[in-house]
Order: sequence, then structure tokens, then C-alpha cells
Amino acid sequence: MTAVTAHIADGVAAIPAADWDACAGADNPFLSHAFLSIVEQSGSATPRTGWQPIPIVIDGADGRPVAIAPAYAKSHSQGEYVFDHGWADAWERAGGSYYPKLQIAAPFTPVPGPRLLLRDPAQAAPLLAAIEAITNRHGLSSAHATFIAPDQVPLFEAAGWLIRTGTQFHWRNEGYGSFDDFLGALASRKRKAIRKERAAAVEGLTIRHVSGPDISEADWDAFWVFYQDTGARKWGKPYLTRPFFTLLGQTMADRVLLILAERDGVPIAGALNLIGADTLYGRYWGCTEDVPFLHFELCYYQAIDAAIARGLTTVEAGAQGEHKLARGYVPVTTWSAHYIPDRNFRRAIADFLERERESVVSDQEYLAELTPFKKAGA
Repeated sequence: MTAVTAHIADGVAAIPAADWDACAGADNPFLSHAFLSIVEQSGSATPRTGWQPIPIVIDGADGRPVAIAPAYAKSHSQGEYVFDHGWADAWERAGGSYYPKLQIAAPFTPVPGPRLLLRDPAQAAPLLAAIEAITNRHGLSSAHATFIAPDQVPLFEAAGWLIRTGTQFHWRNEGYGSFDDFLGALASRKRKAIRKERAAAVEGLTIRHVSGPDISEADWDAFWVFYQDTGARKWGKPYLTRPFFTLLGQTMADRVLLILAERDGVPIAGALNLIGADTLYGRYWGCTEDVPFLHFELCYYQAIDAAIARGLTTVEAGAQGEHKLARGYVPVTTWSAHYIPDRNFRRAIADFLERERESVVSDQEYLAELTPFKKAGA
């Protein structure tokens, strides 16, 4: 067997964009060189913020990467959306240092996607071995790959990583030609409730969809205010910096859909989406005026409108949120994988994950009964 050598790059921006994207593919915008380098260059994911970029790379015979893990040395557990604070507390109480840990992820982004970026699929196992070796060599408590694409879960299982499940709510396009077609799939009472919500949300407002070069710095200024308000209330401190949004507009505007609600020409709320190959990804929302149902309108219903218009198959509207059920978003399983070198710590986490998985399955079965779609035979 030929020996494989991996190395740590000095950030995503240190790797040529064409080489990175040859491994990452073009489907998921959050794994693109453009997005991940913007997160670095804007000061959002840096050692100072607790996200030190350390991509793990295996080069091929041609000297170009054949496998990359988008890795970060983390000094906390913020911005991950797969919560391990209890694990950290237990390890610290036992006398260990949980941080820094190794995180394989798209920062601040609970979007499923590949976490092993492979130009050569045969390099999956060597890349996982490299991640483990780095974790062991540096005495790290653990390595975590969060929001793994379903087709990569078996790769982590085969390597012996512990698998964790969770739940998100996604909207599926069943070939709808319009929002009314989608409503036609719902029970009558649910259809009426959504129509009533939408009418109330937009009364006196203008909804504007902007993408590509049509997004102005004034639009980003307005959205930055919205983002700060929501971030301050949810997390205490927003993760992304103001330059992030300018760079996003300069570099990835064709993959951005900004949905703004305006009153008398002045933006009062907005939702930011990124456009993938077959999915619309809802990311951030905020407002300066509290309008009933406007959050649902901009983040869920307008996203459905946009997905149908673009022929996209899915809307992913972020983490958690059982309130999405009534709006036609259904529960789906998410996966993460965890490498725990310490045998006793691993055993304790494995026991916890087994119990948690049973709860996730039970919850999803219950939630599936609450969807607004017509029941068979109705």
C-alpha cells in the first residue's frame, strides 16, 4: 500500500481556488473556496474568534489536492449547531481540556454537505486517518464532522467514528408549478391559515427579491442592521462581520438571493439565501419593525416561491424550528460524526448517543404526523 502524506494548509485562502473547488464540487456554495475564504478574509473565522482555519490536505501525484477536510481548531463550541457543551463540561470535570478541539465544518452554517472533499474518492479513508493522526499528535480531546452529507456517513462509520443524529425541517418541491399548487397538497384548514398569514404579513409592504449585481451596498447596510439585531438576541454576539457581506456581494452575488420587505421604500426586514445546484439555503433574517407573520413570509413562503420559480427541489431554512412544520417543511435527519481518542470518554459518549438516537427517531415519527399535508384517503 502506497504511503499517503497529508499536510495542514495555512487557511483556505492559501489553496488555489481551482484546486479547492475541484475537490469540493459546485453543488454546495458553503463548501466553495469563495465562501470559506470570505469567512476567513472578513475576520469572521480566525484564531481571534475561536475558528482557526487549518485545512487538512492530501496531494496527488500531480501536486494538486486530491482530498481536503475543511478543518478548524476551535477554542469553544459556538456557531456549530450540534451541541456538545455537556461533553465539554464532563471532560473538564474529569480533569481534561476539551478545547481546542478539531472541527470539520462550514463555519456558522448548519447545512448538510460533504465534509471529505474528494477529487479522488479512494482518498476518503486516508483523509480520515490523517484527521485522527492530527487529533492524536496534538493531544486534542476530539474531532467532529458536523452536518455530513448522507452518502458520506458510511465513510465515517467504517472508520469507527461515533455517529450522531439530529433533525432539521426542509421543504420539498414535488413538481409544483406555483405556490398555489403547493397549497393544493395541504389540508383545507392549513391552506386557509397560510393564505391568511401571508396576507397579514405583507399588508402595506413591498417585497423585493435581489440577486447578482442588483444587490447594492445600501441593501447590505440594511441587512447588516437586521443581522446584528437577530444575532444579538439569539447568540449575544453576531458571528459574521460587516465586511463579510460586502465580500459575499463582490464574490458570490450570483449565488445570493436577498429578500427584503420595504415600507414606503425603506427596508424593515430581510432574509438572506444562498442558491445551490438544487437547493435554496435560507441563512439569516432580521427586522427593525415587528410585523406579525413577516418572519414566516420572508424566510419560508418567499423561499418556496423562489425555489419553485428556479426549479429547485429543496428549501433548507436553517437549524431547528418546529414552527416550520405548519408551513409545509418536513422533518429530516441530519448526521454528525465524532472521533474520541480516550476510550472511557468515547464509551460514555457512545452510550449517550444511543439513547439520543432513540429519542430523535421517536420525535421524528411524532412530528411527521403534524405536517399540514392531506392525509391518505382524505
